Formats: sequence, C-alpha cells, structure tokens
Amino acid sequence: MSAPTGPTALPEGLRARVLERSLGRRPAGRATPEPPEITPVEALGRAARSMTTLLGELTEDQWRRTALRGLDVQGLVGHLIGVESDLQRVLAGDAHPSILDHIGSTQPAAEGQAGRPGRATQDAWTEAVTESIRALAAADPQARITLHGARLSVSELCIARTFELWTHENDIRGALGLAATQPDASTLTLMTRLATDLLVRVVSRSGIAGQDRPLTLRLVLTGPGGGTWQLTSGEPAAAPASAFTTTAVGIVADAVQFCRLVANRTTPAALEAHVTGDPGAAEAVLRMATTLALD
Repeated sequence: MSAPTGPTALPEGLRARVLERSLGRRPAGRATPEPPEITPVEALGRAARSMTTLLGELTEDQWRRTALRGLDVQGLVGHLIGVESDLQRVLAGDAHPSILDHIGSTQPAAEGQAGRPGRATQDAWTEAVTESIRALAAADPQARITLHGARLSVSELCIARTFELWTHENDIRGALGLAATQPDASTLTLMTRLATDLLVRVVSRSGIAGQDRPLTLRLVLTGPGGGTWQLTSGEPAAAPASAFTTTAVGIVADAVQFCRLVANRTTPAALEAHVTGDPGAAEAVLRMATTLALD
C-alpha cells in the first residue's frame, strides 16, 4: 500500500468536538502546588493581625492623613469599627434596615473617632474585630446572614471581610506612601474562590448586553492563589464542567491584581489582562467584577 501523498482533510467540526470534550474532561482547577488550606475565620484573623501591626506603627500625624472618601486614616478605622458593630448586630439577630447601608450605617462611627488619640481608635477597633472573629468562629459556617445588603454564608462573610481589611490596609498604606501588601497564598486562594463565585452570580443574573446566547468564560488567574475557572451566564454557578460546551471569552490575569479589581481599586484597563474571544464581552465581565466591592 502506498503512503498518502498529500494532506488529508479533517472531518468537519472535529476541532470543535475535541475542544468541547477536552473542557468537559478537564474541569477548572487550582494552581500547583496548592498552598496549605486554612479556614475563612483564620484568613480574617490574619488580615486583622496585619492591620493591627500597621496601625501600631502610625504616628499621630499619620492618623490624620486623608485615606478614602474624604476620611482620614482615623475615620477609615472608625468606619471599620462601625462595620464590626453592624456585623455583631446581625449575628445576634438584629435586622434593622439601617444595617443595609455599608457607608451610611458606619458613618457615625467614622466621625466619632475625630479628635481621639490614634492609639484609642486602634484599641477600639482591635477590641471590636476580636469580638467579631470570636462570634464568627462560634457561628454555623453555612448559616446565611445579610449584612449591608449582601446575603452571604458565615464562611463567605469571613472572606468578604478579609477582602475589606486587606483593601483598607492598602488604602492606608497608599495614603502614607507605603508599599502595598499581598495576602499570603492560603488567604488569597479563599479570596479568589469567593470573587469568582460572586462574579458568576452577577453575570448569570445580569447577562452581558448584546449577547444573544449564554456567555461562557474561561478565567485563568496566575500566581499563588490562582487557578482556572469556567463560568457561564446561562447555567447555575454550581454547573459541572461538562455543562460548558464552548469558550466564548478567555481572560488571563494576575490573581492579586484581579482581587484589586474586585475591590474596585484598579480598572479593567489597568488590569493588563490577556483576552481571547469577544473583547467587548470580556470588558463587560471585568466591569461587573468592580461592582462586587462595598467600599
């Protein structure tokens, strides 16, 4: 038998079927090696200790530096005191409407720190966050509560608060000209998991303008705490990998920078993501990511 002398045409649609089967058999995964697993409560404790260390090094002048939304550092820590107070109230069963507003309900606590020594503000926050962590550790991790309009499980709330403390610590550092910090890999893993889960909820609920079919996104976050996710706007967040039949959009970005985007501390343009597929849909997804922050 003679060997073929020219290229053999592949069956029509073969490439699409191979890609579909590959994505179905290789589900989204984590970076290798995975960092040691920690609980959401431990992640929050680590973020609180990092903030405590920073606050303990501040001079009185630094406490008065403007940090965020017109608040000085002392006022921003006062805001966090207000968050701890609201958190403890909802854990105790209080559902007063004022707790729905992340900024409005905490503003009195922020303003109430004016004129106090910085150390007094630090001590008040340390006492408050310690009590919050104790209450969260004692609660059912799967119990769902609503704080500032966001309904989350206790575990998710711990991670969301970890996001907030990390973000505001870096707000303070930026105001003082200090280098930003990055979460450790174990903490960052929890943060990226929550961020991607919340993102798919938003995309699934809102859809992407101009899309006449479900959007499928393959999101790759690089570095420690990163991983690969396959998200779709047409299926529940818990859909198995086999439910994803195409990849309409691909986004590759640094895990820490993606968390900064979710915290609304950077923009899609500044993320320097590598995008494949529809660039307009990718930009819309990244814009949605910035709406997850409460600030």
